[in-house]
Amino acid sequence: MASVKLGFVRHGQTQWNLEGRLQGSSNIPLNDTGRAQARDAVAVLGAGAWDVVVSSPLDRARETARIIADGLGLELGPSYDLLIERDYGQGEGVVETEALQRWPGKIGGGIEPLESVVARGRQAISQIMADYPGQNVAVICHGTIIRYTLSDIAGYQLDTIRNGSVALLGQDAQGRLVLELVNDQVPVPPQA
Repeated sequence: MASVKLGFVRHGQTQWNLEGRLQGSSNIPLNDTGRAQARDAVAVLGAGAWDVVVSSPLDRARETARIIADGLGLELGPSYDLLIERDYGQGEGVVETEALQRWPGKIGGGIEPLESVVARGRQAISQIMADYPGQNVAVICHGTIIRYTLSDIAGYQLDTIRNGSVALLGQDAQGRLVLELVNDQVPVPPQA
């Protein structure tokens, strides 16, 4: 089995990110800062290391993916519905501090459970690896699905995933996925 690499990039900033609003499955476009973050992610990913760029179908992820694909000299690959951000239900568009007061722990109000987000993230990884066997794939999606799916794989809780940042999953000698980079840096697991 050929070793593969998956490069997860959180979409660039939107106005709702700037305002601290939960945007989840709402289709909010990038702002100019977000477009610049997408261009910056190209340098972190590194030219020549990627075979394809795929994304969530939401506009902010798709535009980020298009900028990155152009920067890497690749055609933009397909979108995957499984990569859509956590559905925040009644919390969509609400400022996060207010949402946490209304729905402590972001539970209730029609907010998608984190277990569902992680299951979708794991399923998306499996689907992408099946669609692109032996290839290195840049995956452009969203902060919550990246954070909690990669936390599940790493076995410890990751901090916030920054807009435009890169997280890398590689494979060890046994073919297991291992976390190599988070927020453009080598992750430091918590002390036992």
